[in-house]
Amino acid sequence: MDQRNSLDTVPTWVPASGHALRHAGIHFDAVRIGGLRGEEVAYELMEFTDFAAGPIVRELAGAQNVYFLLPPRTASGYAWPAGARALSRNHRSEAFVGVPALRGLTWPLDWRSRPTGEVPFVEPDLLHEIVVRTLV
Repeated sequence: MDQRNSLDTVPTWVPASGHALRHAGIHFDAVRIGGLRGEEVAYELMEFTDFAAGPIVRELAGAQNVYFLLPPRTASGYAWPAGARALSRNHRSEAFVGVPALRGLTWPLDWRSRPTGEVPFVEPDLLHEIVVRTLV
């Protein structure tokens, strides 16, 4: 078994089945990028990290956004370019992110990259660098 890709315990914010909405800024922050641009950033990040990028959720229907899950209270510390939106908890707004279960039917959400014990979140500095390089 590849320990890098397994979890001893599932994070509390990952539902046991299906999918659930989670309040950004509590268990994680998120950066949302739409459609093909989000997929491009996800691929660049995964390639750079040898496919151990941390949790990336994608929508399979609708806007087909891609959500990069960062440690709580980190996303707002960066100036994200147009096309990328930080989702966190603050006094001005609330944001929710759909999170799929690790197994089973989760449509319309899917994991592009799962959280692991070694990489429980996407690294914010690296994500920001790739987003700026890809979207600007």
